[in-house]
Amino acid sequence: MTQQQSHAHHYVPQWYQRRFLAAGETKYFYLDLQPETIVQSGVSHQRRALLNWGPARCFYKDDLYTLKFGQKTTDAMERLFFGMVDTRGREAVELLADYHGITKGASDALRDLAPYMGAQRFRTPKGLDEIRKRTAWIYPGPNAALQALQIVFQSYATMWMEGVWEFARATQSPTKFIVSDNPVTFYCKVMFPSDWNYPDDASLKQIGTRTLFPLGPDCCLIITHLQLARNPWSTPTEHRENARYYDQTLKHMGEIQFGRELQEDEVLRINYILKKRATRYIAAANKEWLYPERHVSTAEWKSLDDDWFLLPHLWKVSFTSEIIMGGDDWAWSMDEYGRHPGQAGYRNKKMHDRDWETKEIAKREWAKKRAGKPFAQVDKFEHGDVHDKLMQEFLEQEGLLPAAQAAAPEE
Repeated sequence: MTQQQSHAHHYVPQWYQRRFLAAGETKYFYLDLQPETIVQSGVSHQRRALLNWGPARCFYKDDLYTLKFGQKTTDAMERLFFGMVDTRGREAVELLADYHGITKGASDALRDLAPYMGAQRFRTPKGLDEIRKRTAWIYPGPNAALQALQIVFQSYATMWMEGVWEFARATQSPTKFIVSDNPVTFYCKVMFPSDWNYPDDASLKQIGTRTLFPLGPDCCLIITHLQLARNPWSTPTEHRENARYYDQTLKHMGEIQFGRELQEDEVLRINYILKKRATRYIAAANKEWLYPERHVSTAEWKSLDDDWFLLPHLWKVSFTSEIIMGGDDWAWSMDEYGRHPGQAGYRNKKMHDRDWETKEIAKREWAKKRAGKPFAQVDKFEHGDVHDKLMQEFLEQEGLLPAAQAAAPEE
């Protein structure tokens, strides 16, 4: 029996969309940011912008992943390539959305999440148009972008893995995270939405580019370049040290941050970024969440992170300088920016010393800006409580510890 070919291809998978539905609901609010104007019988009217639809009708495009070979077509890429990516990605998202330290299966989930994020980044209409723009001269023909996607979807994994990860929470915020047609979103504070011509976007190579990826209504992954965490005053548009694609790297899972409860306005600011970087559609379980600009404390793009809420807990960003591993007859090493022995800049002492100075200044400034607000944890084996105690001592010395904590009796 011949398998029926699919034509409705979801560039935001239905399983991912369902994570954002309210309990017991099968539909959510779907907002068209650019509703079309149609003409019927000589009368023009604009289509409804706000719709109440289920995941099957949202974030899809007919034959988006259909491969064409002469007169024949196939949905093999939708079934096989995205089938595999989504299966692994779904399991990774489900586990890491509730990340509270290293547990069984966490390392496998981390390994699978980065490729899924890359595929999600490029599988959207915008992502495919970006591929077409950059690779048309390499991959000619009707299947060019889809062929290239199967190669470039892992291009960001190296730099993501070398960044500082935080799974931030919104369980105590009345507003939850929204879904956009660009779920893996880049934010650089000095590159304004009006500066881009579709399908261009901020470059992940830039020091100031943060990656935002909601894993569900209550969890958002925030990835920050290590160089920015060590020096938040870096020029945002300069390339991070050893910015590159497709290279082997390692990540210390004990340094992943988690558990910070974002305040309401912080969730609104993330949703505002997601909305401004969406191409056309966003969705949410509550229609009011689709309009963060109505309630957010500032809509000024450059000022959205003035209080450094998108930065990780800087006292818990370790100052590792090198990772070395090996066995009886082999050895492998890299410095904190992924450079290997013999490579230019490897174990650059001048940069290392400068990073130390700026990092020490930055963590104290971060403590002042974040005093009294929830902060992240790291795995118990990373002695996160020591960093919190040192930060508390600093704030006490500065007279910045919130009154309730400063007055608390010692145990």
